Amino acid sequence: MPTPRLSITLIQRPFPRIVLTSLWFGLLSLPLMMELKAPFFGLERPLLVSAGVAMAGLMRLAVSQRGGPGAERVQRMVGSIGGAVRHLTEQIDRRVIYVVAVASAVVIPLSLNRYHIDILTQVGIYVTLALGLNIVVGLAGLLDLGYVAFYAVGAYTYGLLSTRVGLSFWEVLPLGALLAAIFGILLGIPVLRLRGDYLAIVTLGFGEMIRITLNNWDSVTRGPNGILGIARPRLLGFTFSSPIDYYYLILVIVLLTIFVVDRLNQSRIGRAWTAMRDDEVAAEAMGINLMKAKLLAFGLGATWAGLAGVFFAAKMTFISPESFTFFESVIILCMVVLGGMGSVLGVILGASMLVILPEMMRQFALYRMLIFGGAMVVMMVLRPQGLIASSRRGIALGPKDRQGSASAAVTSPQKMG
Repeated sequence: MPTPRLSITLIQRPFPRIVLTSLWFGLLSLPLMMELKAPFFGLERPLLVSAGVAMAGLMRLAVSQRGGPGAERVQRMVGSIGGAVRHLTEQIDRRVIYVVAVASAVVIPLSLNRYHIDILTQVGIYVTLALGLNIVVGLAGLLDLGYVAFYAVGAYTYGLLSTRVGLSFWEVLPLGALLAAIFGILLGIPVLRLRGDYLAIVTLGFGEMIRITLNNWDSVTRGPNGILGIARPRLLGFTFSSPIDYYYLILVIVLLTIFVVDRLNQSRIGRAWTAMRDDEVAAEAMGINLMKAKLLAFGLGATWAGLAGVFFAAKMTFISPESFTFFESVIILCMVVLGGMGSVLGVILGASMLVILPEMMRQFALYRMLIFGGAMVVMMVLRPQGLIASSRRGIALGPKDRQGSASAAVTSPQKMG
């Protein structure tokens, strides 16, 4: 049948694809314009959006296909700007950048109100969660859709031990991280031989099992009623109560998370994870113990979710199963994908954007998820590697290069395990 093949070929051509993309963007903007009560039944502005997208696509097509002096001049200009930026960043000592960033994070909240400080605290929680998931998804390449379960384990560990045993926040903080790591290893054991969609389904089921258990085990977790009266952190007689106190506490946790995750990424374990992510067969042939590498990824990734869960319970002084739904796992995964899988700075940027931007779009409360979904689709089409791609993921491997991908990633001749 030649007709289906002809239609598919037509859609794959540049000009029809530009037209369909512009119409799709106009359709997405229609509910927003109806909310703003635009003239002509809200059809005028969506048509302008479609026209703008079409013009941008046509200009890009003209520059890419012309191949003349103008296109070469644009490419040289872009290359010179990129080279200048790289040269400038190489001239600046990284330690100076780190000191300025930490100093800004310490000083800026002093001039903000309680609402903005609370938003920054939320950013810190999700940065910790996203960096932990980045170990599993970004470095090891294991798709985990039940990551919020480890977040719940840490929160309920502190909630139960604080209200029933009387342990303090500082005593439970390492215990929550350790218990979450144990749950991560327990999840990793039955999924060692699973990949792709099958791994995602099993981890999704694990997350739902934890949530349903917390929701129905009334004698321990109090079910849907949750746990009330969780103690606030205390340090040398000082009780954490105001938003800025919790902000500085989560800032310390975030800095510790960044340091450890970055060191893991640069270590022999991180190179083993990268090799396993690129090609498990080649990584195993190079002497990497896949079982040990996967269990380490699940355990270390869950550790940071446990720390974030303990902090969340201490800050809110109340927890319930509704705080640990599947949607939370999806949001954390989107932070990793949007920022750039395997990139520490990219994950921080992705988490910050997905927490701050919804607060800035509260006037579009009914359509925030529509905007979010459209932005993710555009991101996957235009920049699938994320906002800030990892240096290791930036090298595209062809079919002939995949055989040596593991040997390039694992520079140490020693075997892992």
